[in-house]
Amino acid sequence: MAYIDVIGYEESEGELRIIYDDLIKSRGKLADVHTIQSLNPQSIVNHMDLYMTIMFKKSPLKRVQREMIAVVVSKANDCDYCQMHHAEAVNHYWKDDQKIALLKNDYSKLDLSEVDRELCDYAKALTVSPNHDNQSSIEKLKSLGLNNRAILDASLVIAYFNFVNRIVLGLGLDVNKEELAGYKYE
Repeated sequence: MAYIDVIGYEESEGELRIIYDDLIKSRGKLADVHTIQSLNPQSIVNHMDLYMTIMFKKSPLKRVQREMIAVVVSKANDCDYCQMHHAEAVNHYWKDDQKIALLKNDYSKLDLSEVDRELCDYAKALTVSPNHDNQSSIEKLKSLGLNNRAILDASLVIAYFNFVNRIVLGLGLDVNKEELAGYKYE
């Protein structure tokens, strides 16, 4: 149960109803992370613009890599809501519940490519200790073949999920398992 008042779909009207309808059309459904912002409808629009740019637009990082980073950041922040939502997205690509369980618990036990492992390590380090030796992490990513744009995009995903995790945790969103399915992942 959220710690603040939330305007649900049925109670929405005007600008908020239009925003909700657009989200349902573009994303497949309305998520609690959207409705938690209902008292400031423009924040939903701006939030979704940022989300769609970082997670869906053209990038040297694959969609699954961005979703994997989201899960690692959310695990480091102990944000079950985002961890479960984005693990569902990763599983859209992996189609392997056992691998997803490992990703959510301890990604280091997964058989990942060296690039994916380093992306996960970077996501965890930047989340847990933002002032860690970032230059060393970035040099490692470069040595594995990632270009500057890929590293920027990874950093944006990491920063974005730290932002969203704090909205979710700060305002008391719970995981609603019924909400996990039915999204558009591509």
